Amino acid sequence: MSIFWPALPEDCTVAGPDGGPHPRRGQLIGRGPEMGQIMLALAAARSGRGAALFVTGEPGVGKTRLATEALAVAAETNMVTVRGRASAVGSPVPYRPLVEALLLLSRAGLLPDPEELGRYGPVMARLLTGARDADADAASHLVVAETMLRLLTVVGERQGCLLVLDDLHDADAGTLAVVEYLLDNIGHQPAVLLLVTGCAPGAAAELATRARQRGAAAVLDLAPLSRPDVHLLVAAELRVPPAEVCPDLVHRAVDSSAGIPFVVKELVHDLSGRRPARHDQGPPSVPPTVADNVRRQVERLGPLGAELLGMAALFGRRFALPVLERAIGRDHAELSAALRAAVASYLITPDGPGAQWYTFRYPLAAEALRDDLGPGERARYVRRAARALADLHPGLPGTWCEHAAQLHENAGDTPEAIRLYVEAAGRATGEGAVDREVELLARAHRLVEPGTAPELHATVLERLLDAVARSARFDRMPAPAAVLDTLGGDGGEHGIPAERRAALHARLSDIATLTGRPAEALWHLDIARALLGSHPADEYAALVDLSAVHVELSRLAPDRLRTATRYALRALHAAQRVDLPDVTCRALLLLGQLAREHDEPTAAAHFRRARAIALARRLPVPRTAADVHLAIVAASHDGRPTRIEQARREALDMGLLPLVHETGFVLALDRIQQGRFDEARDRIREAAADASRLGLGRPLAMLRLAEAVRYAHQGRRAEMHGALERLTPLLDAAPGVRAMSYGLARAFCSLLEERHEAAGQEFAQALAYDAENPAMGGFGKHGIILLLGVLDGRMGRRHHAEVTLASAGATRWNHQFTGLAHAVLLGREGRPDEATAAAGKALEAAGPFPMARRLCLRLVAQSAYDDGWGTPVEWLREAEEYFHGAGLQAVAGASRALLRGMGASVRQRRTGTERVPPDLRRCGITVREFEVARLVAERISNKDIAGRLHISLRTVEKHVASLLQKTGHPNRTAFATATRDLVA
Repeated sequence: MSIFWPALPEDCTVAGPDGGPHPRRGQLIGRGPEMGQIMLALAAARSGRGAALFVTGEPGVGKTRLATEALAVAAETNMVTVRGRASAVGSPVPYRPLVEALLLLSRAGLLPDPEELGRYGPVMARLLTGARDADADAASHLVVAETMLRLLTVVGERQGCLLVLDDLHDADAGTLAVVEYLLDNIGHQPAVLLLVTGCAPGAAAELATRARQRGAAAVLDLAPLSRPDVHLLVAAELRVPPAEVCPDLVHRAVDSSAGIPFVVKELVHDLSGRRPARHDQGPPSVPPTVADNVRRQVERLGPLGAELLGMAALFGRRFALPVLERAIGRDHAELSAALRAAVASYLITPDGPGAQWYTFRYPLAAEALRDDLGPGERARYVRRAARALADLHPGLPGTWCEHAAQLHENAGDTPEAIRLYVEAAGRATGEGAVDREVELLARAHRLVEPGTAPELHATVLERLLDAVARSARFDRMPAPAAVLDTLGGDGGEHGIPAERRAALHARLSDIATLTGRPAEALWHLDIARALLGSHPADEYAALVDLSAVHVELSRLAPDRLRTATRYALRALHAAQRVDLPDVTCRALLLLGQLAREHDEPTAAAHFRRARAIALARRLPVPRTAADVHLAIVAASHDGRPTRIEQARREALDMGLLPLVHETGFVLALDRIQQGRFDEARDRIREAAADASRLGLGRPLAMLRLAEAVRYAHQGRRAEMHGALERLTPLLDAAPGVRAMSYGLARAFCSLLEERHEAAGQEFAQALAYDAENPAMGGFGKHGIILLLGVLDGRMGRRHHAEVTLASAGATRWNHQFTGLAHAVLLGREGRPDEATAAAGKALEAAGPFPMARRLCLRLVAQSAYDDGWGTPVEWLREAEEYFHGAGLQAVAGASRALLRGMGASVRQRRTGTERVPPDLRRCGITVREFEVARLVAERISNKDIAGRLHISLRTVEKHVASLLQKTGHPNRTAFATATRDLVA
């Protein structure tokens, strides 16, 4: 994103979100509590009760700005306002801030006549003329102090007075003695003392501490601004609404300023005159005013302090003191003194416990110091620092490699910086810190330039694209134009060999697949194949074949899974020949996923093999992926997703977001099957929002499917259709989802509505889609479709054997259906005891799945009753109780009808009036009439309504007549038109 901010006219006024104006330029921001205390003190002074307040804080934090605001507020209430400032410039002037205040009063015509001060009048005159007693001592300080006290009493007599003494840390001892006297005696005068001082150690800071301890003054210690306040300050300085400030500018202001208002303002003013900067370019240079301020602070530290901070700046914002001590080679005591002075100046601050690490107070200070280093000086510092790093930390273990990379980057040694960043990124990968890996590689890529060696350039881009694909950090992708320039022609300006460009196109194909752009993925794959030639090296051929697997899985073709398996096997063999463990693991993981539906033992073997290789070669990313897939296999049998949750959390900690979201779909489906619909809703909403933000097309499609399945398993057809509409634009990102949307969503919803014919058609459509484009996930083919086929007499033993032979038929979810199908077949074969035992095992498997279990009971009860096995009456009562409580009246009614047909007693249900809309309830519409009304509104015939609700045609006709009479409609068409919205 570019740094941009709109320019508004000077007189433009824009309303804020609450209807008030937006912050205006010059408005005090983020100091509400402090101004509240000052205003209370001013009000008390106008009533004759004086007070004193110290304003402290680091340089640039806004102490003087707060004092200026206090003066303005006091002036608005007609108080006398006067200000004086101490200074360290030039020769010391006794009582300088007090004299300046007197001169200001004199110019304003507010200075009282000497006679009004009695015997203290001559003292005031001497202060104004600069004359001084030859024997001035501590006693004369008291006289001056009493003179100032009486002066404040006189000038504040009517409306009170505010005296501001600024930069008190630069004041002479006499001034501080006067101030201390005023602090002890101001309470009974109509005046406020506002004393502005830095918080560095010194006489003024000690005076503030003593005054606070004895209750003589309050101390307002100004903290840096918070991020929201920095945002407001930036908007105020640009004179635009906060919502129109570019987030990049806010981020730059917050990160570069550490919340120091002076730095924020100067940064904004400096950037406002620049052209927008691309995100992959370096940050803008330091504003001149900030650089000058840093320069002045460093000059006060002397040569050793300047050397210390100049070398430290080459490490970036954070640096290790032991390395600098080794590089500078000066006496420890001498260096410690320089360090303490730098801390006191607020240029640096300790970072963490101990005294090993320090950071620059704000990053712009380090940038300014680096900018001031000449080429020769910079080179000398880098050589010394690099030698010290190598001596103290041989081999640059841990994060020292990254610190060395920063050192060389800031020194302008780009090739070495790139090499070290890539090495540090590799270590981050080995530690499972994928986000860190992305950031380090993005830094390395930012340093790549036309003169960079082709091999190094290709390595950086390869590693960065791999990391982006693992983490879904697409915001760190290089600009598309730059990538295409790198890959174009004979390697563009960079001379990258054809085979490496082929591998880069393969990586871009993977990213396009991941983000749901199959056409672009195929385009990159075709280019990669063309670049490889007829006799490619195994290391590049393996990568292109892996990309081909992903492209095949996104293709609409009946043989896509077989073709994908062939490519994955070819990639596996090529990777093994050249010993590429990471590529080997990726191929094995893909083979496992491709085999899981039909050959689970082989799939699990692939996953275990990938895990073993990953452990042996210390590859945490494929090891975590293998753990996830093995956990999914285990949970499909034991119904316990705990291992999946644990593996998903590990993937999340590592930053493997595509894997996290694919696992999230599995867990959401598990929650739905277990009837934990609210948990599923929360999981789906959160994950879908994140996947959409990241641009993960395939995971988002799967989560949209889960949303539709959740509604379907609750019988909420309208919401299911809405979810399926949201899924439609994403179908190309995950072609196999079409079959699943029919089998898992539409058909289940129809079964819960007792629309068995429609359910059969929807399952048939799912099978048709699967034949055209095989799905990698279950949709009922190995479970409920078999059960329905057996109940209808369309399927028999052969079909049952074929389904149970596939691994998917043995999962716990599918076993409830296949087991009951087996029981039905046994019952028809005259083996009731075996049928009862088979049903018991199936229903035991159905334990974690409350809705599916009761649906199974309703479906098989009639067959069990007819063939004399199981306990169909108990089953139907259990199903009716569950579905009635779930508000699924159609299937609950069907269960009651079946019970009546078996001669069993049926519990009467009179609850449910709350589901009748108030307008219809007032007409006297009953629950049963409302059930009929909903179907009439859908323009369903009386005969079909009778079949849906399992009541007689005559009863339906009576209910329809009653509805028309109670609502006053002449016919059912008019009723359907008028009430469609009410009964939807």
